[in-house]
Amino acid sequence: MTLALRGHLAMLLFSALVAGSFSLGAMSANALPPAALNAVRFLIAAVVIGVVALATKGLPHSTWRAPWRYLILGGLFAGYFVLMFEGLKTAHPVSTAAVFTLTPIMSAMFGWGLLGQITTRRMVIALTIGALGALWVIFRADWQAFRRFEVGQGELYYFWGCVLHALYTPMVRRLNRGEAPVVFTFGTLVAGLLVLLLYGAHDILQTDWTMVTAQVWLIILYLAVFASAASFVLVQFAALHLPSAKVMAYTYLVPSWVICWEFVLGNGAPSPLVLVGIALTCVALYLLLEKDF
Repeated sequence: MTLALRGHLAMLLFSALVAGSFSLGAMSANALPPAALNAVRFLIAAVVIGVVALATKGLPHSTWRAPWRYLILGGLFAGYFVLMFEGLKTAHPVSTAAVFTLTPIMSAMFGWGLLGQITTRRMVIALTIGALGALWVIFRADWQAFRRFEVGQGELYYFWGCVLHALYTPMVRRLNRGEAPVVFTFGTLVAGLLVLLLYGAHDILQTDWTMVTAQVWLIILYLAVFASAASFVLVQFAALHLPSAKVMAYTYLVPSWVICWEFVLGNGAPSPLVLVGIALTCVALYLLLEKDF
């Protein structure tokens, strides 16, 4: 198995793990305030990544040069997750996953503005098809709702979170000064945790942590270890062996995986018409990956 193929398999697993954060996140979104939930998540993820960093690259003093960089990235990352869980309070997991597929096209725009990255015509076509598929799912295949552009409050919250996520990606390259990815991510997680502690101090202190159910704790553990720490490792491995556009393409599989998660969790399946939008996102993925197979 070539390293490139292993990279593709890593991203396939990544998309499945991230998809779980939508379905499981929806189950816990109303159990805790978003800032409090994600503060615990960031704490666990930071510990896991910190241990990995110490066991591999270490944490040299040079890591902490210009710590304001981590505050910017940590703030963007924390804002994304808080808005995600605000959205999941009312939005369906499949709809929010569809909104997530809008991130690549927004990231391409920020990449052009901040880094001067040029997107090829083929990528523009693929990203456009993926965005149309995402909109089809967001509006639940209701053409009249699409014409009226009726978007749920949850989807709207999450859209702005995705804007932060899209900005985060090129900002990592802009602000990195040669730090190893695992070390740079540790700094970002620590800074994000500090932002969440300040922003959500009231919610964290007012939460009765003794009343949090075992199910919610298991979900938080999944979000921290699998949807955060493990996903980071998978992305880092894939990024070393695949072009960034190929890595980004797997975003389009997330809604399909969410449908699988929802079915396994007993929440039913979407209407056949909604599956048309999922098919379009798969076409977009094919266009971006065709030359690799």
